[in-house]
Amino acid sequence: MVLAAAAAAEGKDALCVVVDHGLQPGSAEVAERAAQAATSFGLAAEVVRVEVGAGNVEAAARSARYDALLAYGRDVWVAHTADDQAETLLLGALRGNPSGMSARNGRIVRPFLGIRRADTVGACEELGLEPWHDPMNADPTFRRVALRKQVVPLLSELLGGDAVPALAATADRIAADQALIASLTDLAPTTSCAELEGDAGPVRRRRLAAWLLSEGVPVQGDQLDAVEALVVDWHGQGPVAAAGGRAVVREGERLAILRP
Repeated sequence: MVLAAAAAAEGKDALCVVVDHGLQPGSAEVAERAAQAATSFGLAAEVVRVEVGAGNVEAAARSARYDALLAYGRDVWVAHTADDQAETLLLGALRGNPSGMSARNGRIVRPFLGIRRADTVGACEELGLEPWHDPMNADPTFRRVALRKQVVPLLSELLGGDAVPALAATADRIAADQALIASLTDLAPTTSCAELEGDAGPVRRRRLAAWLLSEGVPVQGDQLDAVEALVVDWHGQGPVAAAGGRAVVREGERLAILRP
């Protein structure tokens, strides 16, 4: 909501796309109210309903959401904040792949990456907006929510101060390093084991991750290790399990994905 208001205040030629994931009763009405709020700022707005696939709900919803947004063929502005950046770093580290979000990644643009979540809440209050507070964002059974509600406050307590700025800064540096490696190296996805084996380790892992993501397979550190072993430590091992009942296998001199 605040991102839409900011775009309107800056006179941007923006279209507000409200994605209805259909995961909760009444989601269509919530989406319609959000679209009406955006039009009250003087912006064009529309609602898009998506189908969320099987598997991890967070990952499947994210994939469906970005597919819908990128289908417009324009830059996509999203409202990730420094708090989201800190959580992304911790989540990636727990998967063995610490990572950070860039202010721009292709057509994904994050104008709010340098500000805090509290700033967006305060802006809503100042502007008299009543945003929808998704109950899923308060459910600690979701790993990101548990980090937000439990781990980050504990880290702040241990530090004797706010842990988010340091975590977010670390994530920023990782994102910058990743962007530099990508600019200096051919990271085109490939399934050729001979080609991958000839790459330096960091490059090989990024190319494998790029291939998996291009196939719609979420990347986790332990799984990436096992997939890399199919290339550099091949001794006839079996399939590597992946999300959604899929598996990564080596067939001759190439990697492949088996689907259910």
